[in-house]
Amino acid sequence: MTRLGWSILAMILLAVAGFASLLSFDGADRTRRAVATQTEPPPVEGAPLVSTSGLTLPVSGYDRADLRDNWGDPRDGGARAHTGIDLMAPAGTPVVAAGPGRVEKLFLSNAGGTTLYQRSPDRRWTYYYAHLAGYAPGIAEGQRVRAGQTLGYVGDSGNAGAGNYHLHFGVTRTTPEQRWYQGQAIDPYPLLAAGARNR
Repeated sequence: MTRLGWSILAMILLAVAGFASLLSFDGADRTRRAVATQTEPPPVEGAPLVSTSGLTLPVSGYDRADLRDNWGDPRDGGARAHTGIDLMAPAGTPVVAAGPGRVEKLFLSNAGGTTLYQRSPDRRWTYYYAHLAGYAPGIAEGQRVRAGQTLGYVGDSGNAGAGNYHLHFGVTRTTPEQRWYQGQAIDPYPLLAAGARNR
């Protein structure tokens, strides 16, 4: 091979190595951004940050001393783990918004029965209310709600079991772009036990 051939080959190898290094840096950057998104969702510009430490107890008149942490308890004979907290209460007891936000989705499912998903104003949290007997008058998707506002009523819909009246309350950490059914479920017990306000 001539000197000119070796020079051209060396330039091609340098160009390929440079291009490959750009791809690996870009891929690593994307991975870092994905991990950062999973651990700390970015705030929405201009939106107030809402602390989950100030959650209102989502069942009207519920005594904080009666809270029981049943996160992770086996369900369906151990086939799955419980991803929420159950608040036992008489049928028809008002279920209230745990914080301010917007009604994201009204949904009927086999497991949760009559359910409601609420997003916090900064869209970093979803509050899930399940086994409702029904919705409060006027509750609709897209509606803004304040903490303590009645959303529905304690029931036994879905797989709660007839007469097993309670609210299944869940908290999901999300990014603003995620849908109502996405995100990472977290244990709501410490959030309610530490900072809940009775309504």
